[in-house]
Amino acid sequence: MKKSLIALAVMAAAGAASAQSSVTLFGIVDATLQWSKSSGGDGIAAPGAGDVHFRVTNSGYNSSRLGFRGTEDLGGGMAASFWLEAGLNNDDGSGATTVVNSGTGAATGGGGLTFNRRSTVSLSGGWGEVRIGRDYTPTFWNLTVFDPFGTNGAGTTATLQSGFTGVNTIRASNSIGYFLPARLGGFYGQVQYAENELPNNGILGPVDNGTYLGGRIGYASGPFNVALSYGRTEINTGDINALNIGGQWDFGMARLQAQFTRDENKTVDADGTGWLIGGLVPVGAGEIRVAYSQYEIDSAGDPRQRKLALGYVHNLSKRTAVYTTLAHLRANGGATAANGGAAARVNGRSNVLDLGVRHSF
Repeated sequence: MKKSLIALAVMAAAGAASAQSSVTLFGIVDATLQWSKSSGGDGIAAPGAGDVHFRVTNSGYNSSRLGFRGTEDLGGGMAASFWLEAGLNNDDGSGATTVVNSGTGAATGGGGLTFNRRSTVSLSGGWGEVRIGRDYTPTFWNLTVFDPFGTNGAGTTATLQSGFTGVNTIRASNSIGYFLPARLGGFYGQVQYAENELPNNGILGPVDNGTYLGGRIGYASGPFNVALSYGRTEINTGDINALNIGGQWDFGMARLQAQFTRDENKTVDADGTGWLIGGLVPVGAGEIRVAYSQYEIDSAGDPRQRKLALGYVHNLSKRTAVYTTLAHLRANGGATAANGGAAARVNGRSNVLDLGVRHSF
């Protein structure tokens, strides 16, 4: 009897320990067949490239990745966690690149596993979360959350593809961030500071070259969600500022999304304005995606890109989906039409068709 009680106590203790901490392996493998064609314009921007191109690529619907995340309950409402997420090029088996130092913008990786998507450790509680490492910037969240195509594949908003907001447009390395706690009556937000870690040696510029500071505040309640963000990257030849706002309204039969962005790039003494309007329409086991986006730079000729994208995703199960996207991109004012693998043309047009399958685990 005594041995049975001891065994039960040991099992209970082991169960409690496992409930207080966990480690999860997760990932996405997304394969895409892509046809692209460029035409018109004032010539090929990249000599040697063809006007028609077919390729097997990846991440047409969701970004391919492999990740590990874990959490430990510290008691008193506090928890410690980690998140390591690596981008994958599953069409050729290579890893994705990362930027070690925002001051130089030099990319590394592309051969093996690189945790370029996210590499953070966190402490959280009722007061919010402090997160340290490589992570999305606050100014990127609005571009991807309020884009029907989630900034993936041929349909990615022209605001992201054409914007000129520097190395910290999507992620920042060497960052520390704070996130507001949940249950604040629908309000959410974050601030982030990222250090470039450059030596002030008179060669690479001042120590703040590439440093990022940004924040985001939003409100979500029922079908409504809206957020405003601002970020600044300090560059020794002039700061880069990005301001954007995005929102969505879920009508049940469809979800309407929109975003507006204003960039100021003092390194080239030019401003950029972009916007998107689009929607998601559920259809049985699938979803129709549509978006129109535009980005214009306030410089000589007023270079502008306009994109219209239409897509459909069909869910075969909770983890597997097939999809297709058709996108048309038009450039004028000296802008370059570059979408997919076909030749980029100044003042040209680009048509891209994606067909793919996505599996998550």
